[in-house]
Amino acid sequence: MIQLFIRGFVQVFFICVNTFFLSKEYYWGVLICGFVISYIWCTNVARVSVSTTSEKLIYSLGAAIGSVAGLFISTQIFKFFN
Repeated sequence: MIQLFIRGFVQVFFICVNTFFLSKEYYWGVLICGFVISYIWCTNVARVSVSTTSEKLIYSLGAAIGSVAGLFISTQIFKFFN
């Protein structure tokens, strides 16, 4: 179950970071995040599609918390470099 949480967290974390980098036109960040998002998605899609409802909820909770963490970390990264 914790692995599903982490999968959801990591994927949406990078989506949030990438969205922030896109809004700031930070090309290196967009390039790296775009690659990571695609790679993670490839590994997640088969696993989550055959999961139970409770596993999907765990994955979704990880994704929700990953959203908040992604926003926080990306703003900190941007502040550090500017």
